[in-house]
Amino acid sequence: QLQAVESGGGLVQPGGSLRLSCAASGFTKNYYGIGWFRQAPGNVREGVSCISTVDDYIRYADSVKGRFTISMDNAKNMVYLEMNSLKPEDTAVYYCATYTMGCEVWVYGRWGQGTQVTVSS
Repeated sequence: QLQAVESGGGLVQPGGSLRLSCAASGFTKNYYGIGWFRQAPGNVREGVSCISTVDDYIRYADSVKGRFTISMDNAKNMVYLEMNSLKPEDTAVYYCATYTMGCEVWVYGRWGQGTQVTVSS
């Protein structure tokens, strides 16, 4: 099955940083946004960030604005999430995903296997 491959997760102390990478070559190109959602145990999926594939629009969840930065390398078909000033509540499995409705709506089409991010002292 074609899918993305996420990497870069790990254990980090509060206030630390991580950079997640998404190899998105397994995704089809027929989507309007790509980015990340996360899911902590027992919680629902939470959209984290999205970058539009048709314009320059970038969206972040309110909880991560000012701390996370999404970027894309189209030539390499890679998507990145730079996470700074991490908080324990950021602990979750992070998934790279397509957004079928564009970045205005957190609706996911395809996603990868996820990478665990744990923020703890």
